[in-house]
Amino acid sequence: MKLTQTPRRLADAAIGGYQRHLSPRKGYQCAHGALHGGDTCSAAVRRIVRERGVLGGLRPTVAQFVACYQAAALLKLVPGEVRGVCCCGPFPIPFRF
Repeated sequence: MKLTQTPRRLADAAIGGYQRHLSPRKGYQCAHGALHGGDTCSAAVRRIVRERGVLGGLRPTVAQFVACYQAAALLKLVPGEVRGVCCCGPFPIPFRF
């Protein structure tokens, strides 16, 4: 194993542990995943780290968390519990059924 692979593998193992043990117990889903129906932040960041490494993935990771923050702000605008989102063109429409 190359020394440069060590941080990547450690980060991957840490994110995997979070996904298996902590995430199921926290009681809520990543806003970005809930709004857009794609990867959650942990899955996206894990993929980024695997592909680009820890340092190379720093900017895309920050961008992912900013996108999640923006998704959370958008979901807060809709009163009630949001169950999912219908993406009709450029406008995501939250629904509760």
